[in-house]
Amino acid sequence: MSAEPALFTIRVNGHLGATALSAFPSLVAERQVPVGQTVLTGFLDLSGLYGVLSQMERLGLDLIEVTRPC
Repeated sequence: MSAEPALFTIRVNGHLGATALSAFPSLVAERQVPVGQTVLTGFLDLSGLYGVLSQMERLGLDLIEVTRPC
């Protein structure tokens, strides 16, 4: 994996409120209403990705998947 910023999509269980979303200012959030998930999208380098994942763990969020389009 390159250290250059890449577009990542991170899916978590549940609809995140404004307080939780404020922990991820560099990401754009989209609620997936029928399935009860939130999708966060943005350009991150490797350390930024690990930082986001660490913050999600601290907040107790239920991570579903992380994808990086080819």
